[in-house]
Amino acid sequence: MSTELKAWPLWEIFIRSKQGLEHKHCGSLHAADAQQALQMARDVYTRRQEGVSIWVLPSAAITASKPDEKPEFFDPMADKIYRHPTFYTIPDEVGHM
Repeated sequence: MSTELKAWPLWEIFIRSKQGLEHKHCGSLHAADAQQALQMARDVYTRRQEGVSIWVLPSAAITASKPDEKPEFFDPMADKIYRHPTFYTIPDEVGHM
């Protein structure tokens, strides 16, 4: 990779397919700006006209959880009993909820 390309920011690419309702991450690329990233993403990731929408996001704008903090961050919410419907009975007429 050339030194000039390394100086360009990294962009994350999200594509929404014709059948999909959500955008899915499909890859990353280096581009000088958001407009160039959109055009390059179109050329690289939608060559077969499978996309209907493209999002580009600077990789530097992404904040991620830390793997070593997984137990605390994703700990089950067992201590929040108010989230469970255990304080009332459901009438039989209601059926399955």
